[in-house]
Amino acid sequence: MSDRHAELRVARAAVRAAARICRSVQETRIDANTIEKKDKSPVTVADFAAQSIVCRAIQAAFPSDLVVGEENADELRNDAAAGARQAVVEHVGAELGAAASGDEVLGWIDRGGAAGDTPRYWTLDPIDGTKGFLRGDQYAVALGLIEDGEVVLGVLGCPNLPSPDGGRGGLFSGVAGGDARSYALWDDSDEIGSRVSVAHVTSTSEARFCESVESGHSNQSESAEIARLLGISGEPHRIDSQCKYAAVARGDASIYLRMPTRADYREKIWDHAAGKIVVEAAGGTVTDVFGRPLDFGHGRTLEENRGIVATSGAIHDDVVSAVRKVRGE
Repeated sequence: MSDRHAELRVARAAVRAAARICRSVQETRIDANTIEKKDKSPVTVADFAAQSIVCRAIQAAFPSDLVVGEENADELRNDAAAGARQAVVEHVGAELGAAASGDEVLGWIDRGGAAGDTPRYWTLDPIDGTKGFLRGDQYAVALGLIEDGEVVLGVLGCPNLPSPDGGRGGLFSGVAGGDARSYALWDDSDEIGSRVSVAHVTSTSEARFCESVESGHSNQSESAEIARLLGISGEPHRIDSQCKYAAVARGDASIYLRMPTRADYREKIWDHAAGKIVVEAAGGTVTDVFGRPLDFGHGRTLEENRGIVATSGAIHDDVVSAVRKVRGE
């Protein structure tokens, strides 16, 4: 394992800063009226502010590194978005503890516009789990580092995930060739954390499924048939976002399936990079539904892969076999 101390330190700090921004927006800009009107403006503010603060941190620490992010600032430059733009600038400034200009904040956001065609780059999802964020449920800030088409480091911030001490919030990291660790999300001084490992499950009948709350994100009827074939009778652990990867990494569940809903759909790299390396560093296995390794060497999508199968490891081949049988492949 190469020394990833510097990258890991910057990534943890950046994700913590983004999580604080998201929590602030969630607490101050979402209410019953927002939900009733299906008002997405809080997501807009949190998404852009979180991407800005993370890209700023990467620019400061690694000036030549590019970022493949989910957002760009074009939408905020419209006159109609003046209110949201000002809110983004204010949230970024509050996190920095110093005023930032609109041009600076928009410029940091636009650093996330890389194509993913260089040997080394970061990929960021500033809010993975939009509907969970609006409901006050699970969402994640997900940051991964990719080198030569492989994820080598990932950090997940999960602001609403139950923590072992009875609170809410967790920070998870994974390093290729190293281990997976869990840290206090809201305590910047926790730089050591504790090691996390997948559940020790040797039979699929002992496993627990983890899948998306939103049925549109995965074919849940196929998942139910796969569970039956594997002898799994318990209800799935349904949570939003890449928190599912954290759940598998720390043993809350043993299987996470994301079944393709359309033949032409390709997964976005920022939806899986950080979670994948966290699960693998915790001792698990992550492939597509054919059992192929995830290939991050094709830009902003997993062009050569279909769906996701993440498991605690020992049962992975059995799960992939069941997936292929149910899918007729």
